[in-house]
Amino acid sequence: MRFKPHYRLYACFFLFSSITGAMFSRLPDIQNNLQVNEAQLGLTLIGAAIGALISLTFSAPLIEKLGARRTAYITVLGSTALYACVPFISYAPLAFLDLMAAGLLAGALEINLNVEIARTETLLRRSIMSRAHGFWSLGFFVTALIAAALRQLGVSAQLHLAGMLLVVFIFAVVMISGINNAPARVAHGEDKPPLIAFPTIALLPLCLIGIAAFLIEGAGVDWSAIYMRDAFHAEPFVGGLGLTLFTFFMAMARIFIGPVVDHYSPRAVVATLLGLSALGLIAIWLAPAPWIALAGFALLGVGCSAVYPLVVSAAAQRTDRPSAINVAAIGQVTFVIFFLAPPILGFVAHYFGIRNSYVVCLPLVIAGLAVVSALAKRPQPLPPGETPTEPLSSHG
Repeated sequence: MRFKPHYRLYACFFLFSSITGAMFSRLPDIQNNLQVNEAQLGLTLIGAAIGALISLTFSAPLIEKLGARRTAYITVLGSTALYACVPFISYAPLAFLDLMAAGLLAGALEINLNVEIARTETLLRRSIMSRAHGFWSLGFFVTALIAAALRQLGVSAQLHLAGMLLVVFIFAVVMISGINNAPARVAHGEDKPPLIAFPTIALLPLCLIGIAAFLIEGAGVDWSAIYMRDAFHAEPFVGGLGLTLFTFFMAMARIFIGPVVDHYSPRAVVATLLGLSALGLIAIWLAPAPWIALAGFALLGVGCSAVYPLVVSAAAQRTDRPSAINVAAIGQVTFVIFFLAPPILGFVAHYFGIRNSYVVCLPLVIAGLAVVSALAKRPQPLPPGETPTEPLSSHG
């Protein structure tokens, strides 16, 4: 079958997020199967973040050696198989190791797809990165909606994930088979980032904004289904709608927000999105009824959608040192929050209640609003022939 090269890359994002979304939507069932509390579940989930951080730091040379297609086969099929195994595991340390292995492959997957998207942008002479990551969010939305219905029907998490894995494998083999390496851009030796890139003082406000976005996304993806169960004893379908709405509004915003940024400014858009995030967190924290909490999750989805890409774009446009080093610094510093978010929020949920695990995100959002002036009032055009540098994150 003939597909445009970037459509195949879109499909990889979509298929990968379909499995991860299915797993996160079944976290209440996985928690029961592992027989752990929220704090212990958070420590189990950190395995994926540890694996991804290791992979993001060290796997780039191996990916270059393997090539785009072979890397896609290994990472898409391998990571989805490992995520699909989680519901079959009843011992938390083993689930941690499984998730760590999945994270190793997921980090390499992100590097591979982001690099190919960036190279394809150069060939197309237009930006497709935001849309590519929109397909990650779209896959999460579709699978979360399906999962909500399957949970309501009483379909087990094991059967659900096994069925999803079969579907993903079939489509992945078809789509990956036609992937070829896009021509590499001319490399500038001084732009190669070190393994650990430390932020400058001037970069810290952008790091703070990025951290807020990461924490919001972790709260929306990791804990929404458990929140709806514990706060409202919601039926499985209603309980899954929190994740469904979060990912739907995130996907729509990512796909369509580009012209809004061009018309207004990164600063105005990020300030607005963080404001919506604050409203969403307050709604979830104080929600007296499920529909108010669901509206809060929708606001969170919009609120964290484009914040991190705009922060990375701002870091890349700085001229104090090579853009790749600034981008690496942003990615690695903010990834620490992705690394710590599951246990932090799980600890708060276990000892202070699931509602309070959302309100602890609010001070960071307010801090991000306080330093939003670090972003440009107007988008700065890239030099001819250049494309935006994309973060190598493991959350799409």
